[in-house]
Amino acid sequence: MAARSLWRTRARLLVVGSAVCGGSSAAFIASSEDPSRTLKLCTNIPVRLFRNTVTAASIAFDYEYSLSGLAEGSNERAKVKHEVHLRSAQKLQDLCFKNGGIYIKLGQHIGQLDYLVPEEYVHTMRQSMLNKCPVSSYEQVCEVFKKEVGETPDKVFAEFDPVPIASASLAQVHVARTHAGEKVAVKVQHSHLTDSAAADTAAVGVIVNTLHRIFPSFDYRWLLDEMSESLPKELDFMVEAKNNEKCLENFRKISPHIAEYVYAPTIYWNLSSSKLLTMEFMDGAQVNDVAKIKKLGIQPYEVSKLVSQTFAEMMFKHGFVHCDPHAANLIVRPSGKRNIYGKQKPQLVLLDHGLYKELDFNTRFNYASLWKALVFSDAKAIKKHSEKLGAGDDLYVLFAGILTMRPWKQVIDTSVDHLVIQGTKEDRSELQMYASQYFPQISELLRRLPRVILLMLKTNDCLRSVNNELLQGSSLESFLIIGKVSSEAVLEAKWSEKKSLVKWLNVWLEGLSVEARLWVMQFALWVLQVRKTLTL
Repeated sequence: MAARSLWRTRARLLVVGSAVCGGSSAAFIASSEDPSRTLKLCTNIPVRLFRNTVTAASIAFDYEYSLSGLAEGSNERAKVKHEVHLRSAQKLQDLCFKNGGIYIKLGQHIGQLDYLVPEEYVHTMRQSMLNKCPVSSYEQVCEVFKKEVGETPDKVFAEFDPVPIASASLAQVHVARTHAGEKVAVKVQHSHLTDSAAADTAAVGVIVNTLHRIFPSFDYRWLLDEMSESLPKELDFMVEAKNNEKCLENFRKISPHIAEYVYAPTIYWNLSSSKLLTMEFMDGAQVNDVAKIKKLGIQPYEVSKLVSQTFAEMMFKHGFVHCDPHAANLIVRPSGKRNIYGKQKPQLVLLDHGLYKELDFNTRFNYASLWKALVFSDAKAIKKHSEKLGAGDDLYVLFAGILTMRPWKQVIDTSVDHLVIQGTKEDRSELQMYASQYFPQISELLRRLPRVILLMLKTNDCLRSVNNELLQGSSLESFLIIGKVSSEAVLEAKWSEKKSLVKWLNVWLEGLSVEARLWVMQFALWVLQVRKTLTL
């Protein structure tokens, strides 16, 4: 009787609660400025939350049930876990496509986290998320224009192609021509993203937090925190426009030696708003289109060096870093200058400036010092600066491995090419084995590190992927560039401090030592290149 009474009480509360929520929702919709849009949000968000809950429960049950009773470390468990990873990645991919919006962004983030999440998730997301983004209809584009500038695209521009040339998770790009005859690219945000972003972020949290509660080693709450912080900025195109200009200003002021080889499109401020961004149209080759790069008379090797130099300057000297450098956001075109072999020197055009991170002085100094130590195989300094960045004295070896994608014995190897990855199947298999074997430790490391460093890891993965496409592996020259720029940044930071004559002398001697070591590495690189040429 008591149980039945309790059930009836619960049922009544559910009915009353539903009535109150329904009445409140109806009043909220009726009183809103745009009832139809509000109705759509009020109906879509609960559906997405339901999908999230079902997906999270399905994934959690699959892991719990499928792996139950299988011995840790056994071949059978490894095989079954691989299958569960694949099924779960497919479920997550389906959820992202059904819900759209920031869920696509989440899938893209996962697809760029090589060896930080299980390889099955990375592969599944990378295959689909960058090439199958949603496309807004022309009617929806007109809706955004009317809300932002009060006119339709055909009135704002002399010409406007209704078919986008590219679409991403948050926006799509159309080609247009201004009334002054200038060809421009117009970035239009997908409609209603700003309205639903907060609710969608909270809903994504259901999956992440549920999985963490069931599997404590699965702790990717940092990814949710990062999205919660960065998404509002990415949805405000005025922030992107300002980032665009600040990036170029940093190169002009701090890195003038390569400023003419790095470019970002000019912003048309009078034709831009928080959801519309009009900028100079950029012609060129996407950075991973090796065939087109060669047709432009540019050597892929030169592009690889420029990409490495550009982002090393950002990370170690500017402290203001473009954190989404996947291939679609990097365009290569001739700079108009030639190298000693008569080949065109490349110019790198940076697109999509929505996601930037700033490194404070201490973080930037320790990150530069860490990379300097990695390039020079300095185990003591690797430990010291890894600990200062939060890795701890128990996970600094793992941190070094994630940064370089090399096992510890190669990280501290003194050979000049100790960090070079050949891109072979053996290399990839070894890295995937480490990622699977140390998954709990990787999760713990990600929990400890500052979020800005986690974004640097993502940036490194993007750049590594770009270099791999250009050169079919990593380049020793790229690591020399990283070693040189990080060393310069460390020495500049030390010079800026007030110090005694003894300290000044120590810094001067350190500078001489660094120059000597870089010269030796450069000479060794030349010898390796000559040997390679002679064996062809």
